Amino acid sequence: MVTAKEILRTQEDLECPKGFLLCHSVRSTLAKDFSPLRTSGDEIVKEDKTMKITEVKAVRIQFPAGLPGRHERAVGRSASWTQDAEVANPMSRYPVYKRHRSLWTPKWGEVWCKVTLEDGTWGLGQTANGRPVAAVIDDHLGPLMVGHDIMAGEKLADMLFRLTKPYGSTGLASYAVSAIDLALWDARGKHLGQPVYALLGGLQKERIQCYATGNDVEWYQELGFKAFKLACPYGPTDGIEGLKKNEEFVARAREIIGPEAELMLDCWMAFDVEYTVRLAETLRPYRLKWMEECLIPEDIDGHLALRQRLPWQTLATGEHWYTHVPFLWAASHRVADILQPDINWCGGATTCRRIADAADAAGIAVILHAGGNTVFGQHFSFATPSVPWCEFFVASDPGVPLDKGWRYPGQSLPVEGWITPNNAPGFGLEVDPAWIEPYWGTE
Repeated sequence: MVTAKEILRTQEDLECPKGFLLCHSVRSTLAKDFSPLRTSGDEIVKEDKTMKITEVKAVRIQFPAGLPGRHERAVGRSASWTQDAEVANPMSRYPVYKRHRSLWTPKWGEVWCKVTLEDGTWGLGQTANGRPVAAVIDDHLGPLMVGHDIMAGEKLADMLFRLTKPYGSTGLASYAVSAIDLALWDARGKHLGQPVYALLGGLQKERIQCYATGNDVEWYQELGFKAFKLACPYGPTDGIEGLKKNEEFVARAREIIGPEAELMLDCWMAFDVEYTVRLAETLRPYRLKWMEECLIPEDIDGHLALRQRLPWQTLATGEHWYTHVPFLWAASHRVADILQPDINWCGGATTCRRIADAADAAGIAVILHAGGNTVFGQHFSFATPSVPWCEFFVASDPGVPLDKGWRYPGQSLPVEGWITPNNAPGFGLEVDPAWIEPYWGTE
């Protein structure tokens, strides 16, 4: 145990013969080394300044029925395109599943993660694919976070990445990691009394422009959006006729929004290289700002071939890539001009920060998948220089104002196509603790 007398003796020994103190840097180092000490008699005891994690659990949030858009869908002047529109998808080659992705995608629902600190502070993160992801959180990853310092963010993220190696860090494991990482950031922000965007480096922009995703472009224009991304209806199985229908579909949208607005096309993993090239050539007169996620994410060689065959077309991808690793590959091989991780799926804010750093170094933009639809994506986008836009998916019916559709309490909404940040601690979610319950045993 170091005593106060020993510290004073050390300081006396460091004085120069003429009575001057040794250089300021040495004194500063001593001050830094002993600043967290308190005395007990002649002994000095080092205080533990860490704030430890006491619990990490999968939870559900039962939002009250009175919140906008919850439990009762607001009806507009016409039905949203999401109700019945055909959308090209990876299962389009099988007729029974072709028309809509809702015919075959899992119905596990959302899952939240709650991180609790020893002073009672708690934070929340959210992701998809409910039951299997909740099991990864509760049965494996969550308990191994307990006892660690909430401020050791890089260490915790590295642990989560490495802990999943026995069963693979991508896919469902990445969803679990995302929920935990986001909850850690939320708890960290609340503990420090700071919004997460401040912890990520502060506001890099005071507001951010959103583009509207969906096929009701006239309604999005009324809402004030100036950029639009369509969901492509047809793919390779629809042959020449489908190619012509896709052109008519894009041509109608371009006519509605005019020549000055930006127009993009989401292909949602539905194409192969050959079809993508043919469609891009067909749509060239309509000046698409980008074509998005044309290939299945595992087709690495296909991404390289597509870049070679379409050097003039801006390409975006990454929604269904997990961890930072495939994004680093994409940046180094320049297979895409825009990287699109989902902060709730790819590993959370820490992983997105690694992706953004790599993209920034390569001169590539990052636009989070559905980044404008969650507080998580909004905070990250406001703090990150390589993020120029936010995506906002408009699911409500035409005629239903955005503030009447569903959103998480505390989430900012676009006004005339622009979002401004909330500045509450953490991610600014306004969730009553009474709404939170354990994930298991509530079905």
